[in-house]
Amino acid sequence: VEEQRARWERKRSRTAKELLETEHKYVEQLDLVVTFFVTILKAKGTLKPAVLETIFGPLESIYSASHVLSLHLERGNLASGLENFCQNVELYGHYAENLEQANKTLKEQLRKNKSFRRFKKLQENRPQFQGRKLEDLLPLPLQRLHQYKHFFRDLLENTSPDSAEYQKLAKAVKSVSEVSRWVQDIIDNRENSLQLLRVQKLLKGQKTQVLTPGRWYIREGWLLVVPSKGEELKCRMFFLFSDILIAAKPCHPLHPLNSNKLACRAVYPLHQCVVDKVFGHTQSQGGLLSLSFPHKTLLLMSSDQQDINDWYRSLTAAVR
Repeated sequence: VEEQRARWERKRSRTAKELLETEHKYVEQLDLVVTFFVTILKAKGTLKPAVLETIFGPLESIYSASHVLSLHLERGNLASGLENFCQNVELYGHYAENLEQANKTLKEQLRKNKSFRRFKKLQENRPQFQGRKLEDLLPLPLQRLHQYKHFFRDLLENTSPDSAEYQKLAKAVKSVSEVSRWVQDIIDNRENSLQLLRVQKLLKGQKTQVLTPGRWYIREGWLLVVPSKGEELKCRMFFLFSDILIAAKPCHPLHPLNSNKLACRAVYPLHQCVVDKVFGHTQSQGGLLSLSFPHKTLLLMSSDQQDINDWYRSLTAAVR
């Protein structure tokens, strides 16, 4: 038991030391943005207050919270440091919600606002920045949140459940995990919206409505459609979403507007679909899938075994 305690203590002090060192570096980087951008821009009035607020969001408050945490860690007051931190951890969720708009507004201001463009370049050329751009520093809080999760978990695992700090650490792990999930949902939703938008732009015309609330993009790829009568195989691009499957074919390469687009041939709703593997169970070349809908059966083929297996898994999961 004594040996185990000593081992825990060694691991714990190593993690606490690393947390403090990385916190110092993080606070230093946030300080660059707050000192050389936020504070000076507020004083100069180069940007309107609303624009300033959009670009930097709650960064100043995040900086203050981290500054307080690093002071507590320096004095060895881990428990009170974490208690204070937990009261501010939701700022990271709000920061993530704002980040896309922040990047958009920053780009817009750099395009339209000459004095801001000049100011930004001047600040980034200071030796303290070591060649880093403002764009490199703005995502730091989200990277740090991910690190906190691992640090706090490691500390909890190497703390005796009887100690006074254990409950505070457990609370910190819970708070950071909840905010991390919130941030991950924001990232996933944004990524999904970009995929839906990309597919919408790939399809010719506006007849097929891809951008629908609650729809999730799953995968895409070329598959061969086996016709019911003895016609030849047709190669089609398929887009699989959480509720529909879209089949499309390339537009004519000489079309003046749509040469690089796809024409939608069919939209299959998945809620009444049954997926079966016709062949592809053995180590044969490729495989064949049967998709049964109330008024149609679709046979899809690929010469790549792995590909057909992946499609089978994705389709059954989407239908389920």
